[in-house]
Amino acid sequence: MRLYRVKAFTGIDGLQRVDEPDPVPPVAGQVLVRVRATSINFRDWMGLIGALQAVEGGMAPNHIPMCDGAGEVVAVGPSARRVKVGDRVAVTFHPTWIDGAIPDDFNVLGRSAGPNDGCLTEFTTVDQSEVVTLPDHLSFEEAATLPCAGVTAWAALRGQVGKLEPGEDVLVMGSGGVSILGLQLAKIAGARVIATTSSPAKMDRLRELGADVVIDTSAGPGWYKAVQEATRGRGVDVTLDVGGATGWRDSILSTRRSGRISLIGALDMQPGEMPALFMMRGINLNPTRVGSRRHFEDMNRAIAQTGMRPVIDKVFAFEEAAAAFQHFASGTRIGKVVIRID
Repeated sequence: MRLYRVKAFTGIDGLQRVDEPDPVPPVAGQVLVRVRATSINFRDWMGLIGALQAVEGGMAPNHIPMCDGAGEVVAVGPSARRVKVGDRVAVTFHPTWIDGAIPDDFNVLGRSAGPNDGCLTEFTTVDQSEVVTLPDHLSFEEAATLPCAGVTAWAALRGQVGKLEPGEDVLVMGSGGVSILGLQLAKIAGARVIATTSSPAKMDRLRELGADVVIDTSAGPGWYKAVQEATRGRGVDVTLDVGGATGWRDSILSTRRSGRISLIGALDMQPGEMPALFMMRGINLNPTRVGSRRHFEDMNRAIAQTGMRPVIDKVFAFEEAAAAFQHFASGTRIGKVVIRID
């Protein structure tokens, strides 16, 4: 079978395509999935450049990368009952987090870290508990955007600290996968969405995707004033913060008193301490860890009911994986970058 391994943490040059024997038939409650598509997340990029090695349970050399994957079940073990051959499925980001509180054996980095393989491969063998069935209207490429970015956005809005209510204001930042999926999921929940971008060229596209207000942040810090103006001085109810420490002041001042901020990522990759302003405004903090299988299943029901389709920026062929990562790193994308595995 064809697959990629990260031979060295040197960026795209360390990503190598290899051929290995086909997997053995699944045993017990395992299922064999023919992966049809995977999508790139920022944590995949960080893993490729070696930025996650200091994290407990970090990525090992020679691992198969990519935490997202969608495809069809091609074989099941003798005791597998949750799915059957032919079912269209996606794998979960966290193999052991099914429902409820985060389990004790939780690995924050999820799939492709620690002992479990990633999805940049033709086949992957997982336990039956690690898959969810797909909404019928989604393609494999669309479904492959959901395990990390989609579940993160859903849990940030509805699944962990508080639950988004119709009519509330939501702030999303930029045009990456979590932000765009957060915009879409907030809209189908009946929320009003304020989106920011440092690229004025992307403003019209964000409006087309449903943003009620789009704010240009290219001038640098201080953009919270525009958010305050758009909310008549109150601030948003929920902020999905993907930026990191350098933008915390704007995030906090954009959020209403006793509102909540979901800390999703740190695109600036800068260390920093939470400012006292956070405590002064009484903000509720939700440090997301993607989400559980239950979150994924709940999200899929909402997607199926509304017919929502994830936004894909560009699809690359399997042999173009390096070019897909280059495009992802360019920062020009709106939505998800997908690799199709024919």
